[in-house]
Amino acid sequence: MSLIFSRQCEYALQAVLYMSAQSEKRFTNINEISERLDIPMPFLGKTLQLLVRSKILSSQKGPKGGFKLAKNPSEIALFHIVDAIDGTYFMTSCVLGFPECSSKSPCPVHSEWGVLRDRVHQMLANRTIADISKEITDSKQLRAKLGLL
Repeated sequence: MSLIFSRQCEYALQAVLYMSAQSEKRFTNINEISERLDIPMPFLGKTLQLLVRSKILSSQKGPKGGFKLAKNPSEIALFHIVDAIDGTYFMTSCVLGFPECSSKSPCPVHSEWGVLRDRVHQMLANRTIADISKEITDSKQLRAKLGLL
């Protein structure tokens, strides 16, 4: 599990990456995504619906239904997915959990976390699903993890 993001957010990132490897015209069945990524289906269903509400995915019911990207992968920054699932609380909260932590009343790691937080935000905002998909294509290990071999 990630230090910053929830398991649900990790699953959302993996599911979107998996769908980006599919034909853009094809709706991917939730059963397929669940099996390939080893994500519990009820949990995955709730996660994918959050992404539909955020207009990252589109869905279609019926025998040929499922989920697919609602936009071009180059238009979906990692930050969009994180924001849809976990929100941006990590961008404003104290890493040690002190509610009164601020620039006027900093905790012992406030300034260090601020630098790291800004770098994480920059990376999430600047890296797209298209970027990550390209790197996955070049990595046999990552393709195997996402069930793309």
